[in-house]
Amino acid sequence: MSEYKLNASKREITGSAVEDLRKAGNVPAVIYGKGKQNQNLTVNKIEFNKVFSKAGENSLIDLEIEGAGMHNVLAKEVQFHAISDEPIHIDFYEVKMDEEIETEVPLKFVGEAPAVKDLEGTLITNKTAVEVKCLPANIPHEIEVDIGRLATFEDSIQAKDIRLPANVELLTDLEETIAIVNPPRSEEELKELEAEVVENVEAVEATAEKKEEEGEEGAAEEKAEGEVASSATHRGGGKEEKGE
Repeated sequence: MSEYKLNASKREITGSAVEDLRKAGNVPAVIYGKGKQNQNLTVNKIEFNKVFSKAGENSLIDLEIEGAGMHNVLAKEVQFHAISDEPIHIDFYEVKMDEEIETEVPLKFVGEAPAVKDLEGTLITNKTAVEVKCLPANIPHEIEVDIGRLATFEDSIQAKDIRLPANVELLTDLEETIAIVNPPRSEEELKELEAEVVENVEAVEATAEKKEEEGEEGAAEEKAEGEVASSATHRGGGKEEKGE
């Protein structure tokens, strides 16, 4: 049994009509899995947000579907609104508890790197998650990475240095660098960087001024052409009146 529980209802509404569900405070969802037929669902948005904020995408959720019992799922794919950042659709992946699955687990960097604290370096993390393989019940919620071993700028933490439970297999390349500490920039590098920034700003301003000038010239030309055309029209009109 998972510590995260969520209720869901079967959903008949599809297409553009699901917008009414969202307005009512619900989120359209679908549950799928190996050898399983996809089924449309609806979950309460507030309840889902509470569960998802803790479970994330890699922790098991006991999904109780009205009339269909409990299902062990992962919130595999959650779509969010671009502006409100509210969930607008959820894909629940139903797992088999006796079959291993491959999934990503987020990394949590803990401790303090001496190369940062004492040498004023900058911590660089190259990955925020690693891929693992294990039974669904053994999926770690997160994996801690102790950066305290980064004492110099030559030190690094690789995937092979990560400590995992005995029943979890790491699939990420063992030689892949997870974290390092870059040395602080020298005064010369800072001056060069500042010069590059100034140069880029000046280039952007010059481009903007050029476009503005071109726009003013274009507007002036259009105005002049309009005046010439108007003058020609008036002259033409006068001739017609004289002919009449």
